[in-house]
This record gives sequence, structure tokens and C-alpha cells, in this order.
Amino acid sequence: MAEFLYSIDVTIFYFFNHTLSVGFLDKFFSIITNVNNWYIAYIILLGILLTKGGRQGRIAAAAVVLMIVVTDQLQHKVIKEIFERIRPCNALTDVLTPLGCNGTFSFPSNHATNNFAVAVLFYRIYPHLKLPLFIAASLIAISRVYLGLHYPSDILSGVLVGSAFGYIFSVAAIKVNIWMEKREQIERSKK
Repeated sequence: MAEFLYSIDVTIFYFFNHTLSVGFLDKFFSIITNVNNWYIAYIILLGILLTKGGRQGRIAAAAVVLMIVVTDQLQHKVIKEIFERIRPCNALTDVLTPLGCNGTFSFPSNHATNNFAVAVLFYRIYPHLKLPLFIAASLIAISRVYLGLHYPSDILSGVLVGSAFGYIFSVAAIKVNIWMEKREQIERSKK
């Protein structure tokens, strides 16, 4: 059974890595997968949350920072070390790797986990942002397979774990906001 599932994983991997491989997608996916290209956007968005988002924005900003620290470290330092799955670019001989291949483990994908955690967290707090959040998260996740760095199952597991963390942290953020709102109402009623 494990071999059958692996063969499906590899077949889907090769579809993205070989069949869809064209120059402009190499550039596009190389740009969007690089977290360094997103730092300015992250800083701007956090700044907007902190300055224009009110209490809920400040809570969301704190929640997303804490969540990324938790998910990223859990995946990188614990889960990947437990499974020690070799990246496809190191395991398969004919993988196309426009960015090269690094030596870290691949299961699950931190990119997929973190981006889907953020997408779910912000979707639950700001539902009108659903489309751009999930399009960006999906493209970044797909980029990892296209670039030869992850199997599709690495991505799927990252999506599931990230979505779960996004949901948990969104529930906490929403409850904190409600609790703070009730506390403020009590304070106002005492005056």
C-alpha cells in the first residue's frame, strides 16, 4: 500500500515538475516561493493591522506572529526530524530544480503549513479576504512541488496542519477580542 501511495505521489510530482515546466513559471514560482521577497509585504500588512485594524487587528497581528513561530519551529525542529523524508530533488534522479536543492528534510512543507495557517487565521477574522489569501497560499504551496523541493503529500500534510493551526489560533484571537470587548463594556458601565 505504501508503495502504491508513493507512486501516486511521484506521478503527481512529475506532472508539476516536468509536464508544466516552462521558463516563465520557473521565474514566477522562484519569486513567490522565496520568503525574502515577502518581508516588505509582511511588514506593511502588520503595520496596517496594528495602526488601522483596531483592537481586532492588534490581536490578529499578535496571533499571526505567535502562530508562525509555533508552526515553523514545530515543523522544522520536531516533525521533519521525526519523519526524515528526503526531498524529491535528492531522492529522484531527474528532478528539475530551478533554485537548486537544499539538504533539509521535506515532510511536511513549512511553506504550505505557514501560508495556510495564515490564510485560515485571517479568513476567519476577515472573511472578505478569502480569495486572495487562499490563492496566495495555494500558489506558494504549488511552487514547492513545481520547483522540485517537495512531494505533493508534503504539501497536503502542510495544508492540513497549517489549516488546523490557523483555525485554533483564529478561535483564540476571536475569543480574546470578545473577552476584551466585554471587559471594556463592564468598565464603561461602572462610570
